[in-house]
Amino acid sequence: MHLAEAAAHGLEAECRLIDLDVLRVGVEALPALLAEAQALGFSGVNITHPCKQAVLPLLDEISDDARALGAVNTVVLRGGRRAGHNTDWWAFRESMREGLPGVRLDRVVQFGAGGAGAATAYALLTMGARELRIADVNHQRAVDLADAMRRVFGPDRVAAVETATALAGADGVVQATPVGMASHPGTPFDPALLQTGQWLAEVIYFPRETALLRAARQRGCTTLDGTGMAVFQAVQAFELFTGRPADPARMRRAL
Repeated sequence: MHLAEAAAHGLEAECRLIDLDVLRVGVEALPALLAEAQALGFSGVNITHPCKQAVLPLLDEISDDARALGAVNTVVLRGGRRAGHNTDWWAFRESMREGLPGVRLDRVVQFGAGGAGAATAYALLTMGARELRIADVNHQRAVDLADAMRRVFGPDRVAAVETATALAGADGVVQATPVGMASHPGTPFDPALLQTGQWLAEVIYFPRETALLRAARQRGCTTLDGTGMAVFQAVQAFELFTGRPADPARMRRAL
């Protein structure tokens, strides 16, 4: 997406994939990888699972949104400094507005309290969700995210819950865990818990159709895949990297 958009602007660009699995390293390699990107003169890097929180202490500046979320997915490298941003929350909000316009947000359940989950929770509350229930296989992580959101949005709208009881009476569900990715197959919860009439929004875009999305549609749910979030986070990242306005429709075609 970045390369196609750069070409449309008449810019020469290089995009390099830094995949921890391919390199056979973990998050402990992040300081060296970031330093290498900086030394090679890259304008910035996109950060994904599992590095969105681990990158925080390696940055010189952090935007207000990223600080509130405790997660960074875009790092701008300029003038010898590293500035962290979070474009995920805005991207998820725009994807929801485009793909699930007008859905009820009275009671929303979110699975996942990591970097992506922080962004989707922030977006949902910004959009006016009245009650947000957060579940995670690591319950303490759900508690910590709920506490962080309460500090920003007040004490009465967010709660950490156990998975088994989370879905009862919910208007919709957000899937913000890595479960369902090509490298993490499966579903984060039993799809039989979904009810006809609920909506389900997925953050994963590779594969575009996860097992959970298929099951949700079979159960009569309205669904949203993760491609919109992928496009809009890239739109804002491109603008941060280049200072040029990006075209979301053109970047979606590239994706």
